[in-house]
Amino acid sequence: MEATERHLRLLTETIAAVNSTLDLEEVLDLVATKVADALKADACFVYLYDERSNELVLRATHGTSVEEMTRRPRMRPGEGITGAAAAERSPVMIPSQAHLDPRFKLFPNLPEEQYESILAVPILVHGERLAGALNVRTREPRVYLDAEIGLLTAIADQVAQSIVHAKLYSDAQRRVAELEALARISEAVSESLYLEESLEAIVKTTMDAVKATGAALVLEDGRIAWPEGRAGAHAVRTPLRWKRRQIGELVADRDSPFSDDDRALLEAIAHHAAVALEHGRAVMRGVLAQEIHHRVKNNLQTVASLLRLQSRAPGVDPREALEHSVNRILAIAAVHEALTEQREEDVELADLIDRLRAMLVQGLGAGRAVEASLEPVSLAGSRATALALVFSELFQNALEHGAGRVRIELARRNGDVVLAIADDGAGPDAAAAGTGLSIVRALVRDELQGSFDLRHENETRAEVVFPA
Repeated sequence: MEATERHLRLLTETIAAVNSTLDLEEVLDLVATKVADALKADACFVYLYDERSNELVLRATHGTSVEEMTRRPRMRPGEGITGAAAAERSPVMIPSQAHLDPRFKLFPNLPEEQYESILAVPILVHGERLAGALNVRTREPRVYLDAEIGLLTAIADQVAQSIVHAKLYSDAQRRVAELEALARISEAVSESLYLEESLEAIVKTTMDAVKATGAALVLEDGRIAWPEGRAGAHAVRTPLRWKRRQIGELVADRDSPFSDDDRALLEAIAHHAAVALEHGRAVMRGVLAQEIHHRVKNNLQTVASLLRLQSRAPGVDPREALEHSVNRILAIAAVHEALTEQREEDVELADLIDRLRAMLVQGLGAGRAVEASLEPVSLAGSRATALALVFSELFQNALEHGAGRVRIELARRNGDVVLAIADDGAGPDAAAAGTGLSIVRALVRDELQGSFDLRHENETRAEVVFPA
């Protein structure tokens, strides 16, 4: 009678302690400690059943710290003595030399061979569904009485419900954390008109949500956006998809492995990241379209002004005037092409001049030798258009009116940009009021805020100097 009362009291106390919290880790730690105390055992090991992997995973211990283990011991139902109890849905008791039992499974980081006896019981929900298993161990041989086996089985049955409730609570907490993370990302994406700000928020939220050591977004062109933190022993690369097309990857690093829940959360974050990328790109496309419309309108106005100026010039051959106008329009088109190819606001003048040189030589100066010394110089798109027109006029004059080899120079000098075109011919008269030179003087003065000089000495040299 006294033993029965003591067992009933131990059962009541153990279940009360286990039911005092909904935190799964606390529940498992309390189970290990209270069961070991109730049966006066040296150690207790609590395993949870993972249905997805069909494995029993050691989650809590009394007598050996699970935190000291490099990898949590795992076994399938039927493996090891505890696995046998889980598979058979019934207790397994070995009073001594348990490590010599053919069913014994040795884990290198779990010193179970130091224990003589073992009593293992399954943890069953409603007496059927496997939720886990637990065992108690003693260093000295011990025969467990039927009452003690019944006590441990009763504790396991009650613990099963506590584990189910703790799992539900843990899942709910995890889901709330996921929703909060996704809400922060959605807020950042919707509030910011700047793509970089959205990407920064996604990367930082990713690190917080899965406790990553580092994270980054890798775009489809290979560019890495907003890398944060450091690499870890484990990495997950989650594709960013938009309308069945992969537009990048979300990369997360961590020292510990990522769970299936972590991967599911990363997939949800990756979806938001894809939306943010396309949202930001759409905004940029709108801004770019406005800029292009503005630039085209300004250049069309320039073309109209040049055509009016050409039409007012006296004694001009209509065919020649039309050809010059075509070349001016092509010079403006070359600037647009350079801006589109480089996807930048600035134009590399060396590339632009080389492109215009090839175009004009093909049309006007076939057979003429041309030398070019071009230093790297960048210029804003609006000023590059003016320079393209200036170069076209001066190079065209050299091809039409000059002689010998044409020499082109582009260089920096004392904070200025120098563009010079020289040849061995007489060239046009500097005082002449020709349309081409009038255009050059106006563009250099008004658009480039520079100076223009045309000299005839041993050679004809047209030189434009303007602030870089």
